[in-house]
This record gives sequence, C-alpha cells and structure tokens, in this order.
Amino acid sequence: MAENTPEKPAPPPELSPVNRVAEAILDFLGQIPETDEPESIDPVHKARRIANAAANRAGMAAATLALPPGPIGWLTIVPELVTVWRIQAGMVADMAAVFGRHSALSREAMLYCLFRHMAAQATRDLVVRVGERMLVRRVSTRTVQGVAQKVGVRVTQRAISKGVSRWIPLAGALGVGAYAWYDTRQVAATSLALFEQETGILEEGEERLP
Repeated sequence: MAENTPEKPAPPPELSPVNRVAEAILDFLGQIPETDEPESIDPVHKARRIANAAANRAGMAAATLALPPGPIGWLTIVPELVTVWRIQAGMVADMAAVFGRHSALSREAMLYCLFRHMAAQATRDLVVRVGERMLVRRVSTRTVQGVAQKVGVRVTQRAISKGVSRWIPLAGALGVGAYAWYDTRQVAATSLALFEQETGILEEGEERLP
C-alpha cells in the first residue's frame, strides 16, 4: 500500500510587470523619509536648491543603472525606478520640511507629489483645492492600493518604451539619466505647488470644508 505523501504547495503565481511596479510603490510608501532640513525663512529658494541637487542625483543614479546593455539592462529597470523614487521621496520630505510641513506629510501626499505629473487621473482625488487651501485626503489602504495599481500601468508603459534604449550602449544610459533628471524636476514642481499653499488634511468621508 502506497504511503500518502503530502502535496507540495503550488508556487505563487508570478507577478505581472504592473503588479511588480505597484508593489514597489507600496513598499517604499510604507515609511515617510526622515529629514534633517530645518524650516527656512525663504522656503521657495531653499526648495529649489533641494530640487536641483535631487534631480542631478537621480539622473546620475539612473544613468549608472542603465549602463548594462541588452537583456541584462532590462533586469535593472525596476531597481532603477525604485532608486529614483527613493531620491525623489527624500526630496519631497526635505521640501516639506523647509516649508514646516514635514510632520503632516502623509503617504497620500507623497503618492500625489511623486506621480501626479504622469498619472493625473489616478491621483486627482488625493488632493482637493478649497479656496486658498490644498487639502490632502486620508484614504483607506485599499484606495491607496488602487491608485498604486493605476500608476503602475502608466509607469510600466513608460518603462517599456524606455527599455528599448537600453540596447544602445552609453547613449541609452544617457537618455535614461536625462529622463530621470526631468522626471525629478516634475515631481519637484508638483511638491512646490502643494507646499506653497496652506495645506490641510481631509479625513476619508469628511465633507469638504467651505
């Protein structure tokens, strides 16, 4: 009589590129970066200096990671994205600090600042304008996951189009670096527009303030 042997558990299904990107977004949104930047008496000027430095770092990091050509280069796409996002998230935290807003910086505000320029429809409900105020919505984890999924679609589409350039040694890396520099500048512009306003928090389900 044959002995009953326990069945091996089925391996988890492989994540799609979109889901991988969405999970990467959710992972680094789990903790708002710390900052050593003090509140500034001239926050706009200081924020622009922070943005310039971050854009240069992001461009250099992305170009370096994109140097391997061909199939190996494709494997660096997600690490490159995450590296750039971390630089950008640190920039957003520093910019918030010079405006005296770091303590109120939430995952929703971070998601809005990082991805509004490339996925305006997906992030449009995270921040609402009421008169002269910008109110950041606190939303459920499921809502954040939904936004991350939609952003993941846009990011994946762009990553695929950029991935073609990785077959071109050096020139492709320079193009990837230039895009990361430009992308970081876009994140900085969104962040500056948010922090220059009087910013408040709108809890989920709360009526908009008059």
